[in-house]
Amino acid sequence: MTAENFNFNAGLKKKIVTLGVVGVVLLILGIIILIFSGGGDHAAEAAHGAQAAHGGGHSEFHWYDRLYTSLWINNVFFTGLGVIGLFFVALQYASQAGWSAGIKRIPEAFGAWLPFAGILMLVVFLVGGHTIFHWTHEYLYDESDPRYDAIIAGKRGYLNTPFFLIRMAIYFGVWYWMYRLIRKESLAEDLNGGVTHYHKMVKYSTIFIVFFAITSSTSAWDWTLSIDTHWFSTMYGWYNFASWFVSGLAAITLCVVILRENGYITIVSSEHLHDLGKFVFAFSIFWAYIWFGQFLLIYYANIPEETIYFLERLESDYYSPFFFGTLILNFFFPFLVLMTRDSKRHTIFLKMVCVVVMVGQWLNFYLMITPGILKENGSLGFVELGTTMIYLAGFLFVVLNNLSKAPLVAKNHPMLQESIHHHT
Repeated sequence: MTAENFNFNAGLKKKIVTLGVVGVVLLILGIIILIFSGGGDHAAEAAHGAQAAHGGGHSEFHWYDRLYTSLWINNVFFTGLGVIGLFFVALQYASQAGWSAGIKRIPEAFGAWLPFAGILMLVVFLVGGHTIFHWTHEYLYDESDPRYDAIIAGKRGYLNTPFFLIRMAIYFGVWYWMYRLIRKESLAEDLNGGVTHYHKMVKYSTIFIVFFAITSSTSAWDWTLSIDTHWFSTMYGWYNFASWFVSGLAAITLCVVILRENGYITIVSSEHLHDLGKFVFAFSIFWAYIWFGQFLLIYYANIPEETIYFLERLESDYYSPFFFGTLILNFFFPFLVLMTRDSKRHTIFLKMVCVVVMVGQWLNFYLMITPGILKENGSLGFVELGTTMIYLAGFLFVVLNNLSKAPLVAKNHPMLQESIHHHT
C-alpha cells in the first residue's frame, strides 16, 4: 500500500505555539493576581490551622506553592498519557491483536513524551519538593524536635529523597528504553518486512508489561499517594492505573478521530472507531469500579486514619463539588453516551466523550493531589489553566513531530490486512 505521512506543517506548529504562549500569558497573569490579591496572608492563617491539626508542615502558603502544585498535577497527568501510549502498543503486540495494526503509530508517538516528562518531573521535584511532599522535611525524623512524626519516620526506609530519585530514574529510564527498543523495531519493520521484527516487538512488549505492572503502582505510591503521607490504600496503584489508562485511551481515540477527519489513516473505518469507543466505555466503567471499591472498603471499615482522606474532600465546601463532579464526567457521562452501538461509530459522540473524560481525569488528579498540598487553599484559576495549556502545547508538539517522522500506517505489519478488513 502507498505510504501515508502526517504533515506537521508550519500552520499547525504556529497554532500549538500560540496555545503555549497563551498559556504562559495566563500563568503570568494568574501569578500577578495571586501576588497582589493578598491571598498569601489568608493562606497563612489556614496553614497554621492545618499545621496544628497534622503535627507540623508549612508555616504559610505562597503563590509559588500553588504553581508547584499545578506543575505536579500536569507532570503526573501527561506522564500518564505518554506511558499509556507505550502500554497500549505493547498490549496489542503481547496479545497479538490485529485490529489495531493500522492505528498503532498514534499511541506509539505518545511515548516520545517520556524523556521530557522525566526531566520535568525531576526539575519540579528538586525545586518544589518540600512544598509538594511533606515527608521531605528533616525535622519529621528528629525525635528531639516537637514536630517529629513517628508515622512518617516509620516510612523513612522507602520515603527518602535519594531512594525516591533513584526510583524516578528507574521508572523513566526503563520506560523510555523499552519505548526506544519497540520504536526501533517498528521502523525497521517498515523497511525490511518479514516477521523477525514483529517477534522482537512481542518479546519487548511482554517484558515492558511485566515491568509496568509493578512500576505503575510504585510510581503512584511515590508521586501521588505519598503526598498524603499518613494515609494509605491497598487499591491506590490500581486506581492510579485506571485513571491513567482511561485518559490515555481517550487521548488515542481523539487523535485517531481527528486525523481521520483530516484525511489521514484512511484505512480506519467505523469498525475501528467502534472498538476504540468500546475501550473508552469499558475502562470508564473499570475506573468507576476501582473508585467505588476503594471508597467502599474504607467506608465500611470506618478506620479514622483511612477515612480522613475522603472526609477532607467530602466535607470541604470547595473540594466536594469536584468529588462528585469527577464521577459524573468520568463515569455517568461516558456510560450514558457510549452505551449504544451507533454512538461508538459516530465521531461527534466519540470526540465529545473523549474530551469530557480527559478533562474529568485531569480534575481527578487535581483532587488526588491538591488537598494534600494546599489543604483548603486549593483553587482553579489562571495559574492552573495556563500551566495545563503549556503542558498540552508541549505534549502535542512532541507527539505530532514524532508522528511526522514515520509513515502513519505500518505498511509491513504482518497483521495489517486483518486490520484493513476488520469487522465487529
